[in-house]
Amino acid sequence: MEPKNRGVISGLVDLELTRREDFARDIVSNLVSKDVARSCDCEEDIDFRCYEHQELVDRYNTYRDAWRGSPSKAFAQKKDYSNYTEIQKFPLCIDIEIAAVCDLACPFCFRQSLITPDKLMKLDDYKEIIKQVENLGVPSIKLNWRGEPLLHPQIFEMIELAKRSGVLEVIINTNATKLDEKTAKRLINSGLDRMIYSFDGGTKETYEKMRPGRFVENKFETVYENIVRFNKIREEVGSKWPRTQIQMIVTEDTKREQSKFIELFKNHVDFVSIKPYTERGGAFNELPKDTLEKVNTLKQKLGIEGKSDIRWDIDGNLYVSTGRLPCEQPFQRLMITYDGVVSMCCYDWGSSYPVGYVLDRALERSRDYEAVSESIIKGKKGFELMSSARVPKVLNDIEKRKKSIEQIWSGEEVEKVRKAHVMGDLNAISICAGCKFKETFSWKKIEV
Repeated sequence: MEPKNRGVISGLVDLELTRREDFARDIVSNLVSKDVARSCDCEEDIDFRCYEHQELVDRYNTYRDAWRGSPSKAFAQKKDYSNYTEIQKFPLCIDIEIAAVCDLACPFCFRQSLITPDKLMKLDDYKEIIKQVENLGVPSIKLNWRGEPLLHPQIFEMIELAKRSGVLEVIINTNATKLDEKTAKRLINSGLDRMIYSFDGGTKETYEKMRPGRFVENKFETVYENIVRFNKIREEVGSKWPRTQIQMIVTEDTKREQSKFIELFKNHVDFVSIKPYTERGGAFNELPKDTLEKVNTLKQKLGIEGKSDIRWDIDGNLYVSTGRLPCEQPFQRLMITYDGVVSMCCYDWGSSYPVGYVLDRALERSRDYEAVSESIIKGKKGFELMSSARVPKVLNDIEKRKKSIEQIWSGEEVEKVRKAHVMGDLNAISICAGCKFKETFSWKKIEV
């Protein structure tokens, strides 16, 4: 019998294997199999004679195999690399920014330096994108990027539409500020597969410092209760979905609270994850001055010249970067902004390096950025911490023409980026040259 508490710490268990096992074990209750259920005798478990359900499980495993496997095949080709769509014909995930607006003013957020419109994606635009997702057979979508998806009033309809269109895995990241009882029940009924909470700190003091409210005060107790209550509701209704994960970034403040963070949530979510902090251009210092001085001294001893990135691990050890590695993201996914601009990496916070346009709205010069600039200048509520924010520069000037997801995925703009990564020439791509994504660096542990 499966234990009630499946809370696990990322790094101590095989999350990839658990993810596959979850899908296979509970496929019968997954909304993507609703049509299949009408033509078979499966009840709570898959009947061994049911090829329809097994076909979905096989498709899911193929998707997960390709997530790391397809980029690896491309990286191995090096000078023999030709065209990635010969390996992976369609994106494995589309990140659809249904809400660019956020209700928090986190000090480490890119919004401190890059203006982001407080806008929602139109439902008709979303439907146009999902139709392409369905036709291509894209196995996974994530309904957010730079904003809080629970601020979109039609999110429940969006999730259900994706699941009924054959998307195997629908995911959201949320700060859980709006996760009240009604929202919790509607999310469960919508067919959502995975919900990842962002919650920084193991104490009230640290959490409220790291995640202050933008328009109204954000309270530790309220958000914590939202997360605890969601788990209770899911148990009460007997739902297997969505699987829940909570993650915290490791900083000078939070690294001392990791055990407290784990204790807070281990009985209320399926997975507990602690991740290294990645600099996002906000008004936030990862290291205090005295530690930074020690790091610089040790870098000299190690022969590491110039500016180097740093990271903490789950045990509080400090690492300094020694070089760059190819990034998997352009080989796995595409990102679509609320108005249809397509990027190829979630760390392109300003969507500065477009690789295509998938909606007609994206071709028009939007006043959305100017509206935010005006609000900053006027000192409106919710814009106080953005005084130094600027309109993102366009780093890739491409043809202003609407294209399909398929055309963009196989087009020359993304291929140019992929080839640079395969050949180890990340500096050839402007947005990649300055990227801070921790997984694109090699690391060396240092003592402080």
